[in-house]
Amino acid sequence: MEATTPAYLLTMPLHAITEVLGEQGLRDRFALEIHRLPEDDQAVLTDAMELTARLHEGQRRVREPYLNHVLRVAIRIMCYYHVTERDVLVAALLHDAVEDQPWRLAGMPDKEGPAPHDAALAEVERRYGARVARLVDAVTNPVYTPDRDHDEQYLEHVVESLDAEPWARVIKVSDFTDNGVGIVHTTGPKVMRAAVKYTPLVPLLRELVSRPDTPLPGEVKTHIFRQFDLAEQRFRAILGE
Repeated sequence: MEATTPAYLLTMPLHAITEVLGEQGLRDRFALEIHRLPEDDQAVLTDAMELTARLHEGQRRVREPYLNHVLRVAIRIMCYYHVTERDVLVAALLHDAVEDQPWRLAGMPDKEGPAPHDAALAEVERRYGARVARLVDAVTNPVYTPDRDHDEQYLEHVVESLDAEPWARVIKVSDFTDNGVGIVHTTGPKVMRAAVKYTPLVPLLRELVSRPDTPLPGEVKTHIFRQFDLAEQRFRAILGE
């Protein structure tokens, strides 16, 4: 972390940092957040962040580098959910790596042949351990079958995978918040597509978060429920309901 990194970054909303300071601002905020953790954890999380940056290099989310989304997901878990579990934070950084960049993660030529998901997960386990690989697997979208609606398969997968992995719920909720509540920072056809896809997901996530085994304190769950309410309000406005 640079000595000149302004401490007021800790007071700024994540999308404000994104709009004003871009990727470097989010990197600086991430460095400030992990600076509170033990040195060993800082080293592992910095390594995972740099790996994620390499994996998603050149990938974009409409108006921004993809890394911005990944950083916001991890920072939100630390800042707003008060989670400092290293494995959870590493998995948050890598939550889209197996789904979007399995060839790079597995050390194979980009997009040659079928997506090597198993090899990519094996590399996550080799680098960061079995628990991280299990969490990443739980938040990775399935390989869809062409004879069924993709959104239905997505919802079924979310419920099934998160039912068995309470800590993966934390990662998925932060990911959803960035995509759902953050939908107002998106432009183009993705706005309507996201509203259609995520509207039926909200009650499912709400039920999962409310479970006693979801490892978050009550005040954090209350904060998340308010975020769900806001996402639903925005989806209804987009869909004209």
